[in-house]
Amino acid sequence: MSAETISTIILLGSFLLMIFLRFPIAYAVGLSTVLCMLSMGQPLVTLVQQMVKGVWSFSLMAVPFFITMGVLMGTGGISDKLIALANSLVGWMRGGLAMVNIVASYFFGGISGSASADTASLGSILIPMMVDQGYDADFSTAVTITSSCEGLLVPPSHNMVIFATTAGGISVGALFMAGYIPGAILAIALMVGSYIISVKRSYPKGEKFSIKNFVKQLGTSFWALAAILIVVVGVVGGVFTATESAAIAVIYSLFVSVFIYRGLNWKGVWKALESCIDTLAIVLILIATSAAFGNCLTLLHVPLKAANLITSISSNPIVIALLLNLILLVLGMIMDMAPIILIATPILLPVAQSIGIHPVQFGIMIVLNCGIGLLTPPVGAVLFIGSAVAKLPMEKVVKATLPFYICMLIALLLITFIPQISLWLPTITGALRL
Repeated sequence: MSAETISTIILLGSFLLMIFLRFPIAYAVGLSTVLCMLSMGQPLVTLVQQMVKGVWSFSLMAVPFFITMGVLMGTGGISDKLIALANSLVGWMRGGLAMVNIVASYFFGGISGSASADTASLGSILIPMMVDQGYDADFSTAVTITSSCEGLLVPPSHNMVIFATTAGGISVGALFMAGYIPGAILAIALMVGSYIISVKRSYPKGEKFSIKNFVKQLGTSFWALAAILIVVVGVVGGVFTATESAAIAVIYSLFVSVFIYRGLNWKGVWKALESCIDTLAIVLILIATSAAFGNCLTLLHVPLKAANLITSISSNPIVIALLLNLILLVLGMIMDMAPIILIATPILLPVAQSIGIHPVQFGIMIVLNCGIGLLTPPVGAVLFIGSAVAKLPMEKVVKATLPFYICMLIALLLITFIPQISLWLPTITGALRL
């Protein structure tokens, strides 16, 4: 057995072992990298250099700003307004509150960019509301957690920024524009599933649609939705970079939350910033350690070996695309989203490109796969949050979510095999040139 093979086994074997032993993911990535470098005879100062190099990026400055924007808007009193807007739009349908939940997640996700924030914020309002109107608690929770994944696709999403930085040379603006239609496809798939279940269980309808009420709620929600326009239009139009747009969005979010909606006072702002620091510390440590981990993968030629292994199984592009999704889904069951993006992208992106998948399309695929992983045990963070908010056993929530897994997988397959779902909008807006 060659020294390179032994080092590869040490790197990946120790990492997987620590994951199953429930080590914090950043420690698992960092410690496995240290063991690998020692086995290769590499000086540990290289580890520090690679970690610094991993976070030494202007583009990554957008990540803390987007996280801060999401927390400020999420705690600034906009949840009720977005729910009212969604209710005026789709509440009239059979299972109206389920539809409201899904559409509200699309709106809220475009502000928070976080499935966890979506579940905690909207779920705490909508789950009790749905139960009071005759919906089953497990169904209400399943709708809430699955629809929260729309926020990972709808810009601005800090996970898109992480992917763009990891992939190298990918336009953040193109990724932002690419997320809208896949997010809508996911929402429609979930709405179809919800409607079928609602008809079967005779869940109630809401009030009839009123254009007057819709315009009124749209006006009330305008200040919140304008934050998305500032970011997306500014980046795609070339007015400012993703980092600059994120900084402007933070100032705007602070103004709206404190002075317009008045959902936050200055004491609440400091608490929100404390929450941002906690989240940001985790994300940046992961980015730093994953950069060193990725350097070891490159030195050991793991991406090339993985590509050869996958293509040796089959030369059929459809089979390879399905294998890529399967790998990402399995990773999603045992790892959080950010480390999957940071570790899997350098390995799997070349394989995806070899079968004609555009990097922007692959970015959407990896984000949705990771989103599904957030809903699957044993590590599914959103699954745990939903269970805690609804005060239900995780097993009951998983059982109720099974039909929605099917809806999400259908959306994933459409995004995988119909490139224009992801590429059409960024192409016609000029954010992407094919």
